[in-house]
This record gives sequence, C-alpha cells and structure tokens, in this order.
Amino acid sequence: MKAIDITRTLSGVALISSIMFGGLAARASVLDQTKRVAGVTVHYKVVLPDGYDATKAYPGIIAFGGGPQTMNTVDGILSRNFRAEAEKRGYIVVAPAAPDGDLFFEEGARIFPDFLKMILADYKIQDGKFHIAGPSNGGISAFHIAAANPQYFLSVTAFPGYMWESTEAKLQAISKMCVFMYVGENDEYRWHPEMQREAEFLRSKGTVARYTVEKGQPHRLDTLAGAHASRLFDGFEETKNGCSK
Repeated sequence: MKAIDITRTLSGVALISSIMFGGLAARASVLDQTKRVAGVTVHYKVVLPDGYDATKAYPGIIAFGGGPQTMNTVDGILSRNFRAEAEKRGYIVVAPAAPDGDLFFEEGARIFPDFLKMILADYKIQDGKFHIAGPSNGGISAFHIAAANPQYFLSVTAFPGYMWESTEAKLQAISKMCVFMYVGENDEYRWHPEMQREAEFLRSKGTVARYTVEKGQPHRLDTLAGAHASRLFDGFEETKNGCSK
C-alpha cells in the first residue's frame, strides 16, 4: 500500500473511532475526501481541530485556492493560511478543488448549495453557517458563492478578491455578513479600485466591511500566512460581535 493510502486509511479510522466511541477526542488530522455532487466528482480536504469531538459543533470555513483551484492550490492554502490556526482554535475547514477544472466563480459553482448540505450532514457546524475565504481566484469565488447562497454564510474574506460581475443585488446579498478584504500595496492587477468600491458600498448599507492595503506586499500576501494567518481567524471571531453597524 502506498504511503498516501495509509495516511487516508488512518485518518478515516481516527474519525470513525471518534464517532463510534461516543465522540472521544481525536488528534487533529486532514482528511482527503471525495463526493459526487451535481453530476461531478468533487475532491476536497477537511481539517479537523485538535481534540476533535464528533458530537460537538464547531465553527466552519469553506476555503478556496487561487489560480486553477486544483488540489495543489488547496494544499497550499491549508499549509499557508488555514490549517495551524484551525487546529489550534477549534475550526473545521473544508477546502474543495474545482470539479473538472471549472473555477468556482464559473461552472464550478454548480456544486453549491448541495455540497454545503452534504458537509453539514457529515459534520456539526455551529448554527449551520460557514465563513468563506480564499486568495485571488479563491477570493473571487468566496464572494460569488456567498452571494448566491447567503443563508449558509457568516462572513466573506478575500485576500485579495472582489465580486465577480458585480451588481448591487449581489452585494446586497452579502450585506448581512462581515466582509474582510485584503490586497497587497504592490499588487499590479485591478484589485484595488474594485475592492475599495465594493467595501464602500457595503459600508453604506451598514455592513462591517474592511478594506485593508497590506504595505509592501505583492499579489501573494505573506502578511496573512504562517504565524500571521491568525489575522484571518481574528476576523472570523469578530463576527460574533455582529456584522451590522
């Protein structure tokens, strides 16, 4: 048996054991999973927190990779931005790869909301709502999916990202969520004006919407990676205080 198969098997055994034995605490792990959703196979990874207890409800995050949104980009965002803090703070992170290479703000969006319903059936997520986040194409996807399925989300975080084919109706759909937008000072793309415009619109609707320019940073933000990823989770935590001014 290949090493990767052993890892998957052990991860699955740990999860099953936790469920079978009354939700006994399990060590944090990353599960490699697949589901058939909307006629396509979706590959995704799930980060479980330290001491995971299957009988307990946890805050949840839907995380998208940037670029082509492959499993390689999923691995990248988990290692850079999500896994360590999620394990430490007690979050479940679900990070799917684009099905058949279809980006999540394009044809890949067809797996929602069915994919969310399946995850909610598999894991206890607090209040049945997620935070949704990602960098670049992942940030655009986060906005797109949240606007189309607002009943499932508490917050949107893009680092960077903005609403794809933005309309007032789409922005209004996320106006009850907390919105956190980060962009590198030296990012050469068009992120700055569009993100700033959308943040200003949302704030005019009473939304807690932050637009933050990361000093000296390019498109890929090191200021939200590694030990600095705690800033992303500080935003998730802030939603407990409400998302309207």
